[in-house]
Amino acid sequence: MHTLSLVWEDLWKITVAGLVLGAGLPALFAVGIRSLAYGTGGDAQEHAAGSSPAPHPIGRALAGLCFAIVLLVVALGIVLIVASGFGKELSFASIYPTIQDQ
Repeated sequence: MHTLSLVWEDLWKITVAGLVLGAGLPALFAVGIRSLAYGTGGDAQEHAAGSSPAPHPIGRALAGLCFAIVLLVVALGIVLIVASGFGKELSFASIYPTIQDQ
């Protein structure tokens, strides 16, 4: 029974990682695109008398934050792959990730 509990423990970790990285990053990118449209004042529907909504700086700031997080995760993934190819490992033991010998 002990082995079965280990399987379930690992299974939920894999599921959460898959959801965060598999669906979470595209969802975060979509939120960035939507907030960028909000930030530039764009809207899919026409407003009264042909006027468009005013730009919102908070939308652009939120879009920049979303895109920065997505780019950071993609860059960390590339660093992880390249470091393992050189016989190194990516460590998250400190505040920021570091590359160490295995």
